[in-house]
Amino acid sequence: MKKHLGSPFVALGYRDFRLLWIGLLISRIGSEMQVVAMNWQVYLLTGSALSLGLIGLSRFIPVMIFSLPGGIVADRFDRKKIMLVSQVLMIIFSLVLTIATYLGDITPIHIYLLIAASSIASTFDTPARQSVVPYLVPKKHFVNAVSLSTIMWQTAVVLGPSVAGFIIAFYGVVAVYFINTISFIGVIIALLSMSKIRAEISKVTTFSLSSIIEGLNFVRRTPILYSTMLLDFFATFFSSATVLLPIFAKDILAVGPQGLGLLYAAPSVGGILAGFILSSLGHIKHQGKVLIAAVGIYGLATIFFGISKSFYLSLFFLFFTGAGDIISTIIRNTIRQIVTPDYLRGRMVSINMLFFMGGPQLGEVEAGLVAASFGAPISVVIGGIGTLVATAALSLFIPKLIKYRGDELAV
Repeated sequence: MKKHLGSPFVALGYRDFRLLWIGLLISRIGSEMQVVAMNWQVYLLTGSALSLGLIGLSRFIPVMIFSLPGGIVADRFDRKKIMLVSQVLMIIFSLVLTIATYLGDITPIHIYLLIAASSIASTFDTPARQSVVPYLVPKKHFVNAVSLSTIMWQTAVVLGPSVAGFIIAFYGVVAVYFINTISFIGVIIALLSMSKIRAEISKVTTFSLSSIIEGLNFVRRTPILYSTMLLDFFATFFSSATVLLPIFAKDILAVGPQGLGLLYAAPSVGGILAGFILSSLGHIKHQGKVLIAAVGIYGLATIFFGISKSFYLSLFFLFFTGAGDIISTIIRNTIRQIVTPDYLRGRMVSINMLFFMGGPQLGEVEAGLVAASFGAPISVVIGGIGTLVATAALSLFIPKLIKYRGDELAV
């Protein structure tokens, strides 16, 4: 099959990557629909901004406990089988949520516990999933594969919330939970249809403190890794505006669940467009500077969103939060996968999970606390300012970050 480096879809020409991409797209649409439904349900049950922040805490505590063991599992065992088991578990948890809500026997505590259970499954699924991608496409098309994976994720975040808002309005949250339960089958079918993944399995990796330390030492010795992880953490910690979107939709912009779906989708529309541009460009020069600029755009747009009282202006600023976020995400993910040897890749991803999941989840708690005390707009504005300050500080104290060019990533 003839491939063109300039095509934004070149990696989809490889069968196994295409299968996984489509399966994950179906599953992520369902999962993003469920995120909106859970946020909306919790806010209706409690009327509390803090209760929304606790959703993030419910996701992060399992990550903090299980992410490093999850990385060892990904480096030690068949990653395809790990993903299959994780998907089956997530089906079970989503089905329990569906039935409990349908029967009317659901409380915020039940929702938090089911979120935590799904998060545990995710701590094993994520390192395995991210570690197989380098084996599904040639190295020269890896940047394109990362871009397409990010586009897939953001497409789901556009379609999922947009559809969820209308389904909630007309059929209720039970319908959304049921759709998410069915959507996991997409990944399972894709995994069963894929060829055997010939990944390097480390026979010397054991469930021990030394294996964890080996992964931690690798990250510590690689400045471009830990600096991008810190940037990811602080940016998402301070700018967790999305958890407060139910408050903006209901109380500030007065647009209801339909408008809520559009507010969730707006950042991803910007992300998709930015992702397509990057996937067509191939190699990016001066990656450190581009990364810092992208996070700066993300922070500024967050501030303006917090100030806005107009629904359409809010969509506009959320669009740019998504564009800035995805540009930085693609650059960060490409760097991490390229510089990490396969026998450490699962552990690297698991360490990174503490940053890229810890930042937004803890940030949701922070955003909820500040919103409960001072109001949602002030919480969002403070978050955007915090992002800019943290980005400037990292650029100053870790100069290798902004000086990074990424020449070794040329294809």
